[in-house]
Amino acid sequence: MRRSLILISLAAMACGGGNAVDNSSDWLRVLHHKQAAQAPNAPTQAKQVYADTLGTFVRNHPTHSRAREVYQHIQLDFAHELSSLGRYQDAIRIYRAVLAHDPQNIAAMQGLSSAANHLAVSREKLLALQKGMSQRDVANLLGKPIPGWQIRTERPDTTIEAWYYRRIDGGIAGVYFRDGALFAAEENSQAKVAPLMRE
Repeated sequence: MRRSLILISLAAMACGGGNAVDNSSDWLRVLHHKQAAQAPNAPTQAKQVYADTLGTFVRNHPTHSRAREVYQHIQLDFAHELSSLGRYQDAIRIYRAVLAHDPQNIAAMQGLSSAANHLAVSREKLLALQKGMSQRDVANLLGKPIPGWQIRTERPDTTIEAWYYRRIDGGIAGVYFRDGALFAAEENSQAKVAPLMRE
């Protein structure tokens, strides 16, 4: 009983007095899903349900400033995660959605710029590569390759990994690692890689 009163009090405070519609029951539903998503060892599905519930709440109650702020934070975290996986086009869509509602959001502007810069590599970036660089160093310079643009070959004595990137001029560049260290790069690769999805 006491726990329910605390949740109701939190919901009332979170809802604020400026909303014309009583949204406390909807907000309680969001808080319930938040609690499940933040539990130790929470499954990915619980986190997704929380994000979806919060997104629905924001669409239904667009003047609820706290909900919009939290939802933007979730969107930015998700976009950053997509970028770290090489899914730059997906990240760009999310950054643009945030900027549509908050054009001055610095984190979204920076994320959008970074993701756009990693969609294709320039000759100058390729020339900055140095033999012996780690995969992390290369990813910091060029970004991670998009899904489907990596090939890993395990041999008894070594592991060879190839990362492919779209060049600004439309060609494909290849970067090659032996046991995690860069040993070669080529500006014009003839490798067959998964096609890019259109924006």
